[in-house]
Amino acid sequence: MHFVALCADKPGALQTRLDTRPRHVEWLAAHSGHVKVAGPFLDNQDRMIGSMLILDCANENEARALLASDPYAQAGLFISVELRAWRWIIGEPKG
Repeated sequence: MHFVALCADKPGALQTRLDTRPRHVEWLAAHSGHVKVAGPFLDNQDRMIGSMLILDCANENEARALLASDPYAQAGLFISVELRAWRWIIGEPKG
């Protein structure tokens, strides 16, 4: 089952994001079986202000547990995380 995670950074947390980014990227690679798409939201000056991930997990509890293990989440970067079940129709990546 697919889920979309919409994560908004806390105001003024860019340095936390930058400091944590190497561990976050390693986490993405380690969980590539579940993380199908990921990338940052940008403000009008191209600064990262949040994240969007598409996850493939057995259920919502598994998706929430996966998100909780993200170094960004563990660093307290996000002010909010919205998780929504989602049906993929077009453009699904192979594998």
